[in-house]
Amino acid sequence: MIIQRRTRTLAVACLLAATATLAASGCSKSESSDTATTDSSQGAQAAKTPESSSGSGCSLQTYGAPKLDLKNAVVGFSQSEKEANPFRIAETQSIKDEAKKVGVKKLLTTNAQSQLSKQISDIQDMLSQGAQFLIVAPLNSDGLEPALKAAAAKKVPVLTIDRKVNSTACKDYVAFLGSDFVEQGKRAADAMIKTTGGKGKVAILLGASGNNVTTDRTKGFVDQLKAEAPGLEIVAQQTGEFARDKGQQVMEQLIQSKPDITAVYAENDEMGLGAVTALKAAGKKPGKDVKIVSVDGTRNAVQALVNGEYNAVIESNPRFGPLAFATAQKFYGGEEIPENVIITDRAYDESNAKASLGGAF
Repeated sequence: MIIQRRTRTLAVACLLAATATLAASGCSKSESSDTATTDSSQGAQAAKTPESSSGSGCSLQTYGAPKLDLKNAVVGFSQSEKEANPFRIAETQSIKDEAKKVGVKKLLTTNAQSQLSKQISDIQDMLSQGAQFLIVAPLNSDGLEPALKAAAAKKVPVLTIDRKVNSTACKDYVAFLGSDFVEQGKRAADAMIKTTGGKGKVAILLGASGNNVTTDRTKGFVDQLKAEAPGLEIVAQQTGEFARDKGQQVMEQLIQSKPDITAVYAENDEMGLGAVTALKAAGKKPGKDVKIVSVDGTRNAVQALVNGEYNAVIESNPRFGPLAFATAQKFYGGEEIPENVIITDRAYDESNAKASLGGAF
């Protein structure tokens, strides 16, 4: 996965002007019955500074797509995974809410249920239904080429969110909107160093294979520990597939095979919460006997932090609706869109978790 790094400051500055003040509205329900009220203003998603976004700019003319008024358009959204995960619930709802706010003529939505072949057919079906612009949350970084080619053949622009595809920007897709996943891993490592004092034995619950999120979150974490805390030894790395039940199963196994583990880095909150359940069942105190740091920012994980059963959460903001549609409007307005538009993500710890709970999703 090689991405050209040519900064387009002017283009991003224009994009920021349109997006920095947009408050996302797609806060979701969690899997437990939390009673805290979601504060959407706390959960707003925004692009970082111009220097943080990169890649050659893509304009409507360069892409070769026809001009389009979104209020007279059919827009398609392809979700990658079943909406049992709070991240996916919030992401889909944010797209729906913003489409309604913008006044999109018709929004088509599909869910691939974690099946690559289904996501390909979903996108092709939306094209057959007349989709003129596509927002895609890719299941994997590779494998969507048939769908992307089908969109390109009809000159339908594709905007990817939350995961990158290993394809050519401004040919196969317009741009990527999402987090800096390496940076997320690095920040998780810093939080782990802080909560452990830089010593102990760490297990990593890896995300699903085949996408850049898992690869990058692992790299950021491992490299940062190596550089800053050699006393924190990584003793296990096993995939929990971004699922709570799988994270629990892996943690149960690790408690038996690696009973001296003192810390867990989960590459999403669902796996981290699964680890909490496994640790409790084994008579251990999560957050105390075993430190836990994860990535996402779900309501349940932040609540666990408030409860003292967690130690830190690095946010990965799923509320893409406002930024995605603002980007589409800029694109159709003739402005260049950077290849990579990187968003800001907060961090939760014991000092701010209770006050920030309303901004979790």
